Amino acid sequence: MKNKNITPIKRLSLREEVYETLKKKIVQLDFEPGARLHDKELAEDFGVSRTPVREALKRLEDEGLVESTPGSSTRVSPLNEKEAKHAFTVVAALQALGAKLAVPQLKEKDLGLLELANKKLELALKQQDIIGAINADEDFHQIYLQAANNPEIISALERIMPKIQRLEIAQFGSLNGHKSVEQHTRIIQVTRQKNQDLASRLVEENWLSLGELLTRKGN
Repeated sequence: MKNKNITPIKRLSLREEVYETLKKKIVQLDFEPGARLHDKELAEDFGVSRTPVREALKRLEDEGLVESTPGSSTRVSPLNEKEAKHAFTVVAALQALGAKLAVPQLKEKDLGLLELANKKLELALKQQDIIGAINADEDFHQIYLQAANNPEIISALERIMPKIQRLEIAQFGSLNGHKSVEQHTRIIQVTRQKNQDLASRLVEENWLSLGELLTRKGN
């Protein structure tokens, strides 16, 4: 007989929660590069069985954030500047395409949100708040991606961006030499003018210059 006091567990949501939590901890360097990840210990920490933890670790391995060898425990992947440099090239192209598609769709309220996100980025950089800076930068570009209305672009970026964000956090000191706020201001200006091609090119340059700054050691 079914017990009416028991609420069915949403297993898909549970798997997603474990995955998102582990990914966030890896990206934000709570789990440092090279740190070992034991599925039994993680399952105990989450209060779940090993299955959702193992599934999450497998997804993270597919995305290059963790690595495992037969007969050995899984560990967080080391930072790889050369690999990140390739990732920046792809991200720059995808973000540029998103901007080109988005410009004709953006309204005045969207331009206001772009300016707000850029102000938050400027403040976070001044306060040496790396997580705040990354979130503000993501908010800025997300406005273009949402207006572009192309789920394939968003899906591809979701797999690549964590590698870039992890490097941004690890090398935050390098960001002092980056001109993202000024570049964003220029991007907003040409967006307001509905210049698709120039906005796209400036967005691409924005990402490529950041990539060059953060991956110099990988050259």
